[in-house]
Amino acid sequence: MRSRVEKRRASKEEHQPRARLPVVRHLIVILSTGMLVATLFTIFTPLGIAGGLGLGIDGVFRPIDIEDSGVIYPTSTPRPRPKIGLVAGHWGTDTGAVCPDGLAEVDINLDIATRVKQILVDEGFEVDLLMEYDSRLQYYQALTLVSIHADSCAFYGTEASGFKVAATYATARPDRANRLVSCLYSRYSDVTGMAYHAGVTDDMTSYHAFDEIHTNTAAAIIETGFLNLDRQILTQQPDLIAEGIARGILCYIRNEDASPPADN
Repeated sequence: MRSRVEKRRASKEEHQPRARLPVVRHLIVILSTGMLVATLFTIFTPLGIAGGLGLGIDGVFRPIDIEDSGVIYPTSTPRPRPKIGLVAGHWGTDTGAVCPDGLAEVDINLDIATRVKQILVDEGFEVDLLMEYDSRLQYYQALTLVSIHADSCAFYGTEASGFKVAATYATARPDRANRLVSCLYSRYSDVTGMAYHAGVTDDMTSYHAFDEIHTNTAAAIIETGFLNLDRQILTQQPDLIAEGIARGILCYIRNEDASPPADN
């Protein structure tokens, strides 16, 4: 038989609360759940997705250095810029018209075409500066193509002055070609103050490059002036000449009003 002391000890153990073990289990579950929620919250915050916060060895969260994370992020591909073609007349082939003092048309053409290119590049366009018989002219596709020339240095009388513009007939969109001519005529006349010379020749309308380029490319040829009577503006104000051509091209591309100046 048990002694009185043993009986008292057994009775005391029977009446001892047994809630300690369940309480500990509940605490473990709560702590585990809290840690899981905190981890998920950290991962799915903007910083967690794009680089996140890293837990240092000292227990402090700090931004993760993306460059050192080993993750390679894709870079955006720049969109191609709209393209324009400029032919510097006679460049790479011959001199073109030549004055008695040696002034060559090709030098005037190349200088002006280079200036036009810079204006258009500054406007955000990709510009191809092409030679007279450039291999790239075959099926050339662009917003537009303009061939830049100057007229004869011979003296034909006071009427041998002014500029000329002509379009290609070999095009799938003659309306576009005609609008390009209208824009060049309007803006060039307005900027330079030069008069239009009506003597457009077959060499202009049947210009060889018109048969080489893609039929969807609107194209025109401009004779910027005569090397004799218009020599001063062609040689001393090339920026003005270039601006007139560039504005004509931009007028066409931006679908601006192409009405000729009121006094012409």
